[in-house]
Amino acid sequence: MRKSFPYILAACSTLALVGCGSDDDDNITDEPVVETPSGLSLEFAGRYSAGQFDESAAEIPAYDADSQRLFVVNAEKGMLDVLDLSDPANPSLIDTIEAGSVLADGEVNSVAVKNGIVAIAIEADAKTDNGAVALYNADDLSFISSVAVGAQPDMLVFTPDGNYLLAANEGEPNDDYSIDPEGSVAVIDISDMANPAATLAGFTAFNGQRDALRDQGVRVYGPNATLAQDLEPEYIAVSSDSETAWVVLQENNAIAQVDITAANVQRIIPLGYKDHGIDGNGIDASDEGPVEITTWPGVRGLYLPDAMAAYEVNGMTYLVTANEGDARAWGEDNDAYWAGDASQGFVEEFRVKHLVHKDGFDRRAGDDLPPQLRQLAAGALLNPTTFSYCGATAGDPGDCRDDEMLGRLNVTWTEGYRKNADGSPVMFDAAGNESADGDRLMYDNLYSYGARSFTIWDDEGQLVWDSGDAIEQFLASDDCMLSATRDIPCKDFFNSAHDEGDSADSRSDAKGPEPEGITIGHIGEKTFAFIGLERMGGVLVYDISNPDAPAFQDYLNTREDWTTEDAESILASIGDLGPEGLVFISAEDSPTEDALVVVGNEVSGTTVIYKVVQTFE
Repeated sequence: MRKSFPYILAACSTLALVGCGSDDDDNITDEPVVETPSGLSLEFAGRYSAGQFDESAAEIPAYDADSQRLFVVNAEKGMLDVLDLSDPANPSLIDTIEAGSVLADGEVNSVAVKNGIVAIAIEADAKTDNGAVALYNADDLSFISSVAVGAQPDMLVFTPDGNYLLAANEGEPNDDYSIDPEGSVAVIDISDMANPAATLAGFTAFNGQRDALRDQGVRVYGPNATLAQDLEPEYIAVSSDSETAWVVLQENNAIAQVDITAANVQRIIPLGYKDHGIDGNGIDASDEGPVEITTWPGVRGLYLPDAMAAYEVNGMTYLVTANEGDARAWGEDNDAYWAGDASQGFVEEFRVKHLVHKDGFDRRAGDDLPPQLRQLAAGALLNPTTFSYCGATAGDPGDCRDDEMLGRLNVTWTEGYRKNADGSPVMFDAAGNESADGDRLMYDNLYSYGARSFTIWDDEGQLVWDSGDAIEQFLASDDCMLSATRDIPCKDFFNSAHDEGDSADSRSDAKGPEPEGITIGHIGEKTFAFIGLERMGGVLVYDISNPDAPAFQDYLNTREDWTTEDAESILASIGDLGPEGLVFISAEDSPTEDALVVVGNEVSGTTVIYKVVQTFE
């Protein structure tokens, strides 16, 4: 039976001699006692539209309970939109916070809110310059203070005790790779809010471990970059005791552990890969032909997570990641790079059909051939034993490179080829014979981007549970429905893109539904994860109270039109496309009696509010 209230108030004793909640009776309280639901579902509640299509006009939301305000990063304006959420069905724009007064021509990248304080991350006009973090009062938007941090500050998080604010300084290179700042984590002491003090927890101490970490699986590829320059912090999760932070190094496929008080990186943990050749780990590998979620021996998925959250079970900390799968792609719009100047960028993505073509790489020269790949070899082969199932033989990829097989799958050319002890490639001739005079690489495995899943890890970075192929299997099933009224079959638009209509299956050759954003909500004795699917759209809900056996709860996707080619032309009615950031609002903090989930959708430019509907057995 569904109950209308997510919590009840503890009853006052009728024998009490003083009023309910009196300081004279420690056994009487009016604190809400939160019931534990047996399950959850999501229901559309309301939406605010910035009116801008595919301009990242709604990215990261944060909420202040006292003022009942939402703070939403509007990257199109480079500002922070402030929304009134007192009526979740009709959120409205109150004001904006711009960054220019703190950092000339700076742009807002991210936001976090705690105890009535709004923190914003500000990227410099030249993103390779140092940025800043600024603090404001949520109720009147008055400026408090600011502090300089590292290059390209992005995700922000307050520690639970409120003593520190952490910023992930991504430190991306400029497009031609002529400048590559170091990545770092800013540990900002805000005990004196008017005078915040930032210490950068960097990675220079690990520079001498570059080769060892790379051998362990940390991905390091930047041209002429030190390890500290190559590492790019993306997202941060913090322990409940406010002592430890875990930082996603997305493109590096790793997590860093940080001692917050010491502002020191303790270690770097490689995340490894997912074997798509194992039952339960299948993928739909092609954007052509029928949907076929199957296993592919020799194909491995790099987790490369984006968002991450931390939670506790029985005193143990667990990390939950949304495995988006970003690739390195610098210089992709630089003609000099594609003309062969390897110093002008670094692009690692390549289709299988081009990687193992019998005529070698030069047929792609001047088009999409990364010059670093051409420096390695003139062509590549597939291991005839591993890939025999799709027709590979010595010197011939067979049917493996067909579009309906693995041909259109995007993989990284940087991993999977056979190497000598010193890390150099073992060379083969065009017939597949190992030869010192050969000019071909031999790929024993192919590494694709993302794991098309979300994963739970322990605090040592060891995998506890992964959703396997459950997301794609669900999206292809009869049980999955789209739109706020849930009347459009998901399978008709499986793995669609988020910025075009009638694009069914168009993302299967890339990263599939692309889990990107994640937030966690605690209700009663249970913990729930809300995962945004960037490309397919919508939010998945899982009960993760038992980290060894999470349980699916619901999926809601409020994109309403899936066929109109020009999505921008129907922006007012298309719904929500491209979920980026999510925030959970407890029933206690909500403007209503219901817990809420708020999602910033970067493509539709909408901030959507979902009601969390609880069920009780």
